[in-house]
Amino acid sequence: MKLTKPLIILDLETTGTWIEKDRIIEIGMIKVLPSGDKAIYHKRVNPLMPIPQVVVKLTGISNEDVKDAPPFKAIAKEVSDFLGAPGIADIGGFNVEKFDLPLLDRELRDAGVTFTLSGRVVYDGQKVFHLNEKRDLTAAYAFYCGKPLMGAHSALADTEATLEVLEAQIGKYCKDNPVVEGLAQFNYREATEFYDSERKFRWWNGELYMMFGKYAKKESLRDIAKKDPGYLEWMMAKDFSEDVKHLVESALKGQFPKPEETP
Repeated sequence: MKLTKPLIILDLETTGTWIEKDRIIEIGMIKVLPSGDKAIYHKRVNPLMPIPQVVVKLTGISNEDVKDAPPFKAIAKEVSDFLGAPGIADIGGFNVEKFDLPLLDRELRDAGVTFTLSGRVVYDGQKVFHLNEKRDLTAAYAFYCGKPLMGAHSALADTEATLEVLEAQIGKYCKDNPVVEGLAQFNYREATEFYDSERKFRWWNGELYMMFGKYAKKESLRDIAKKDPGYLEWMMAKDFSEDVKHLVESALKGQFPKPEETP
C-alpha cells in the first residue's frame, strides 16, 4: 500500500452500539507511515459500568478483565496525541464512519479533549465492501449454490432460489444436526438493544430509555414513571404498539422488565 501521508486504522470494542451513551472497553490503532513503518496503540479501558453479557460473549472482554484498566478519561490525551493534529493522518476502519469515529468523538469530548475530522480522509472498508460486493439473493445464490440465479426478481424464481440457499446453509452450518431448526441460532434480532420492534425503547445499563419525545435518550423509563407518570398515561391513549403499551402500563404499576425479558 503506497501512502502519501500517515494512515491510522482504528477499531473500538464497546459496551454497546448506542453512540450517545455506550463506552469504550478496548481501543486499537495502527499508524502506517509512508515509509512502511508502523506504530501500534492498544489499551483496555474500564467503562465504569457493567459490560452486558452479550458483549462479553462477542468480545471475550469481561468486567474482571477491565476492572484495573484506566477509564477513558485517563487515556484521552494520549489517544488524541496518537491520532495527531488535523490533517496529519487519514483514518481507516470497518464501519468506522458510522460507529467508531462518532463514539470516539463523544468519549473524547466527554473527557474534555477536542477531536476533529477536518483535513482527514476517512477510508471505510465496510462502505467499499457493500458498494462493490452485493449482499442480495443473487449474490447468496452464487455463494451457496455455485451458479447464477436465472430469472431474478421473479417471485417463483426467487422462492426456489431461497429454498436452495436455505438447504445449502443447513448443509454448511448445521452438519451435526442438518435440520432447518438449526438455522435459528443465526438470529440477528437486535432485542439486546431495543425492547420493541418499532425501536421506541432501548436498553442501556440494565434500564430502558425512550428514543422519542421530550425524554428521548435522556432519562430511564423508571425515572420517568416516578417524575412524570402523566406522560406515560398520555402514551396509553395514543397509537403505540401493544408491546409498548404493555410496557408503559406495567411501568405505571412500578413493574419493569429485565433485559432478557424483551418480547
